[in-house]
Amino acid sequence: MSEYTAQDYKKGQPRWCPGCGDHFFLASLHKAMAEVGVAPHDMAVISGIGCSSRLPYYVSTYAMQTIHGRAASIATGAKVANPALTVWQISGDGDGLAIGGNHFIHAMRRNIDINMILLNNRIYGLTKGQYSPTSPRGFVSKSSPYGTVEDPFRPAELCFGARGHFFARAVATDGPGTIDVLKAAYHHKGASVCEILQNCVIFNNGAYDPIYNKEGRKKNAIYVRHGEKLVFGENDEYGLVQEGFGLKVVKIGENGVTLDDILVHDAHCEDNTLQLKLAMMDNEHGFPVALGVIRDVEAPTYEASVAAQIADVSSKKKYHNFMELLETNDIWEVK
Repeated sequence: MSEYTAQDYKKGQPRWCPGCGDHFFLASLHKAMAEVGVAPHDMAVISGIGCSSRLPYYVSTYAMQTIHGRAASIATGAKVANPALTVWQISGDGDGLAIGGNHFIHAMRRNIDINMILLNNRIYGLTKGQYSPTSPRGFVSKSSPYGTVEDPFRPAELCFGARGHFFARAVATDGPGTIDVLKAAYHHKGASVCEILQNCVIFNNGAYDPIYNKEGRKKNAIYVRHGEKLVFGENDEYGLVQEGFGLKVVKIGENGVTLDDILVHDAHCEDNTLQLKLAMMDNEHGFPVALGVIRDVEAPTYEASVAAQIADVSSKKKYHNFMELLETNDIWEVK
């Protein structure tokens, strides 16, 4: 396998606001591409419309910016037409979950082998600050001056509800964490969703302040790793245990709690009950935000199933090309 560097995947000069989370994510994507080792000409980056959807201009791979909300459908077509192609789909929370929501859930349901990146800043940035499908209830924006009265989508819920088999989360400013989930998404065969949490410095700055720097993540986030204890804190002094049908934060060493009581993360469990509970945790309810690969379960992929079906049907047919098809019926020769 050829060795690549991040420079092999770079192209152009990004045109985003200084400090935008898109800059951080793009740098991590270039590094992840180099580390998985797939040649630039064997990759395609496909996006919709929005600030984040300018990203295809800044990668030296096959790339295409499509129309609003249709990135998943174009990415699907590219993957089915060329299953050997590694496809990265880039969408913002508006492009991916509003006008593109239908395509998002059906890509999950079909389990098409594309890597779906959801850059979630909880705002429409390109159109200058309207609330998005992930903006919290009460959020004040140009299109909700008195606060939105809608409840937001939570990407993990949509992914799991649509029978998704891979869901991971990272913070844009956390380069190593982002690279890890991108590489895991690449190695997963089937539809993968990576939710990248990032601030829009112009219209929604501070949306993820509690976990946007390394010190904050030590206190307010938990890195979940398959097969490892669900512990967090500056010194791993806290952990998660099951309480009834929910989760509970405990301090190890207090009230008789030992490390043996702490849950072990199982990303490969078919039953997504615990995985969803992890994905839904937030600081507002006294829980850490879960980062890392939350769900990673094997399942048949759409394009592989289609190819196998075609091969099976073809093997039972009397004809295998167009001329043989013509000769399956009566033939008249006109002289």
